[in-house]
Amino acid sequence: MEQHNPSIRAQAVALTRQGVPNRLVAERLNVPRGTVGWWRSEDRKARGETYEQLTDCPQCTGRKFDEIAYAYLLGLYLGDGHIVSKPKQHHLSVFCNATQTGLIAAAEEAMRKVMPLPSVSRRHRGGCVEVKSYTRHWICMFPQHGPGKKHERRIVLEPWQQDIVDAHPWEFVRGLIHSDGCRIVNWTTRTVGGVRKRYEYPRYFFTNVSDDIRQLYTGTLDKLGVGWTHCTRGGDPYNISVAKRAHVALLDAHVGPKY
Repeated sequence: MEQHNPSIRAQAVALTRQGVPNRLVAERLNVPRGTVGWWRSEDRKARGETYEQLTDCPQCTGRKFDEIAYAYLLGLYLGDGHIVSKPKQHHLSVFCNATQTGLIAAAEEAMRKVMPLPSVSRRHRGGCVEVKSYTRHWICMFPQHGPGKKHERRIVLEPWQQDIVDAHPWEFVRGLIHSDGCRIVNWTTRTVGGVRKRYEYPRYFFTNVSDDIRQLYTGTLDKLGVGWTHCTRGGDPYNISVAKRAHVALLDAHVGPKY
């Protein structure tokens, strides 16, 4: 490790004791962030201080949070999201198509609105972008987390989560469709006056292997008055379709295609 002037270290320790983040201390003193972190750790050990990471977890602190953003983020999590919770690794990840920059930004914004304190980053992986927020407290906000895949375990909302979904159903539906759904344009032909004509019509699909998650989606659509049907493919009833014009118009108004 590079040796630094003792006065620089003293300044860094003084700043960290004031609660200044390592990143800002490193920028101010032109010292690597890792060095500042090591100095902070050594200072804590010398003072016999046990480190407890700061958190703004609503479940642990009781603070109010953005429930609209949470309803959307819950939909994203139940679709293409997962939580890693290990002794030294904790984060929420949502996977997005790399071309859908609006969705990527929306996922990142929702994470920041629900818990502003944890860091959020993007990781490009082939044709997708993984939006990640680092804190072990995401398991507090998403108690559906558990071992194995989501479709292999029961997915039931806690009463406080259901209250949020009931208050903001469209945001929940939007999150589900933005994760595991799509808006497509189907077409068919009809003979009118002896002339074969092509007709196009939009429809929404939601596809998820979990029976529980599909039921959360269709149950919310029922409360919103949106008609839906099962669209079985290959014998698997994993696809939920909304195709009636008036109901597609509702989804267009509140959800819209991913971008």
